[in-house]
Amino acid sequence: MTTEYSGGSDPKRIMELLWGAPERTRRGPKPRLSVEQIVAAATAIADAEGLAAVSMRRVAERLGVTAMSLYTYVPGKAELLDLMLDRVCAETAKPDDVPGGWRPRLELVAREAWALYLRHPWLLHLATNRPVLGPNLIARYDYELRAVDGTGLTDVEMDLVVQMVGDYVHGAVRGALAAATLPVDSGKTDDEWWAELSPLLEKVYDADRFPVATRVGAAAGQEYSAPLDPARAFEFGLARLLDGVAALIERR
Repeated sequence: MTTEYSGGSDPKRIMELLWGAPERTRRGPKPRLSVEQIVAAATAIADAEGLAAVSMRRVAERLGVTAMSLYTYVPGKAELLDLMLDRVCAETAKPDDVPGGWRPRLELVAREAWALYLRHPWLLHLATNRPVLGPNLIARYDYELRAVDGTGLTDVEMDLVVQMVGDYVHGAVRGALAAATLPVDSGKTDDEWWAELSPLLEKVYDADRFPVATRVGAAAGQEYSAPLDPARAFEFGLARLLDGVAALIERR
């Protein structure tokens, strides 16, 4: 799927849309729609069909209006993508009231990001190297930083830790979503795939040549009853990642 990029919108107009600047004076009948309705419709399309399916025309069809009428609310797709990104950022829970110090708070940050990607897989195809700083996105960044505030880390280290956790979740959830959709995309379950491959592999595989892979692969396959277990891998990796943050904090 083609990657889309945030931050390509008209700066002045997107700031007005994101931060609730006074509505422009409109002549004629009362507006039929709101920006929130348009963004919600676009998000629903992306959730169901992917980011590539989102267009001003498709959103207009969903809302029962003409595509041209949408441009009086949102200038174009670039602004729409930025609004969608900021809108879904409001869904993540804030870790301020989580007891137990920085670790459970940062763990919640990771789990909320994981859940957000699962609800909105199209986020994986929206690059945010130049994020438009809307109120929900900034609020999310603020409470993610608060998870490690007061730990002795420098401000730059706090930013890097939050970025590291986000990058980890992004990579882990990509594999999880690919595994989840593979049976549908391929038309085969994991068991069906293995039943077809196994007899062919046995004809060429030499266990003595790959002793460690044979032993570990057999143990993992028996444990997971599948080629891999993305959720378990996420939990294991997150724990090790937080162990590393703990070591950094202890050195401070």
